[in-house]
Amino acid sequence: MQNKLLTAKATLPTFDRSKLVPRIVHLGFGAFHRAHQAIYADILATEHGSDWGYTEVNLIGGEQQIADLKNQDNLYTVAEMSADAWTARVVGVVKEALHAQVDGLETVLAKMCEPLVAIVSLTITEKGYCHSPATGQLMLDHPFIAADIENPHQPKSAPGVIVEALARRKAAGLPAFSVMSCDNMPENGHVMRNVVTAYARAVDADLAAWIEQNVTFPSTMVDRIVPAVTADTLDKIEQLTGVRDPAGVACEPFRQWVIEDNFVAGRPEWEKAGAELVCDVIPFEEMKLRMLNGSHSFLAYLGYLAGYQHINDCMGDENYRRAAHDLMLKEQAPTLKVQGVDLSRYADLLIERYTNPALRHRTWQIAMDGSQKLPQRMLDSVRWHLVHNSSFNLLALGVAGWMRYVGGVDEQGEAIEVCDPLLSVIQTTVAQSAEGEARVKALLGIEAIFGKELPLEAKFVQQVTKAYLSLLAKGAKATVAEFANA
Repeated sequence: MQNKLLTAKATLPTFDRSKLVPRIVHLGFGAFHRAHQAIYADILATEHGSDWGYTEVNLIGGEQQIADLKNQDNLYTVAEMSADAWTARVVGVVKEALHAQVDGLETVLAKMCEPLVAIVSLTITEKGYCHSPATGQLMLDHPFIAADIENPHQPKSAPGVIVEALARRKAAGLPAFSVMSCDNMPENGHVMRNVVTAYARAVDADLAAWIEQNVTFPSTMVDRIVPAVTADTLDKIEQLTGVRDPAGVACEPFRQWVIEDNFVAGRPEWEKAGAELVCDVIPFEEMKLRMLNGSHSFLAYLGYLAGYQHINDCMGDENYRRAAHDLMLKEQAPTLKVQGVDLSRYADLLIERYTNPALRHRTWQIAMDGSQKLPQRMLDSVRWHLVHNSSFNLLALGVAGWMRYVGGVDEQGEAIEVCDPLLSVIQTTVAQSAEGEARVKALLGIEAIFGKELPLEAKFVQQVTKAYLSLLAKGAKATVAEFANA
């Protein structure tokens, strides 16, 4: 029976899928990966005859995503949403899909040990690295890591699974693969190297030395706005293509991928699909994390508090629009090292992307996992301003917005569903501190987020406290208006 997706009103795979070789094992078959890295591979297969295919793996959660994918012969739809039109593509580069808890961890590890596997890539979100965002170091007391060290041959964490696969390759005399993080973290390759080698040292010193000598951890910068999939998204994709696809995903037309060209066993010719291969990704990562992700988080906390459900709703408020633009150009751009990029044009383009009414990117979604995001999106910039004795009022307001948000009650007295890996720590801190100045001081005391030095910086504490008290007294809309017009 013909797969229904091959009858969809969409760009369809024209290449011979049977010739694909699953040289990349990808951990984290979420919406972002489907709409980003897999698209590049699909373009290469369609337009350039590439035979690089994917084995998709979910380690924890996302069982239904893998089941849906298997049910439709590993095909799925990506719809690009712009204000004037939607277009769809059926992606055909996935060769296999596995779930560690359904298909068995042994099946996943065996796949990672196939000689042809050249790259293991990841989109597991910041919290999947089991590291301290403030220091970038592996948390050896993280429940997953502690359990994996006790039982390294049956790992549950991503670092544990990668190290066990590498251990088996080493024992079998097979070459190493490259490990490529595609998550939103500064120096994501360095973070990956840190957690993998620290974990390996805790398990087997010889193995750790072999990994350090034989494995590369290229850093990447990824950019595409991919809102969480809702029932409404799937309905719209079905209206567009004529086919129901539970694995479908929708995103903005814009996409960017900057990759450190450092692979030990080969790589696809991503540059032919529009990726940029460079020697040093860090300046691009910092630009994106601070200007895009930093302003996104700013809008997420302060927008949610003001009752704006989506980023494009925030853009309908002139004060929020101006504040986000000023945050990018006046407080984030000066901290960057990137060369040859028109940052003013970049900021204008970001505002344009945020305004896209088709995206409906929820402020609540972007507000998730703030403890993992604040250090690289805002706090590193604050540190730069403290050294250079320059103004960071909007960054301080963004931090205060996070504090007000994690208080768990909005301006209407309604409960906020806060999602964060440090939720219990945050909730205990909130519960044990009086509202106001004491709350700010208590939250600044969470070392995993703010580190040791920043909470001792009087100027920083003062600015955040002032912004926080304004949010309490006047509310988010009036406070943003005041800061935007200062």
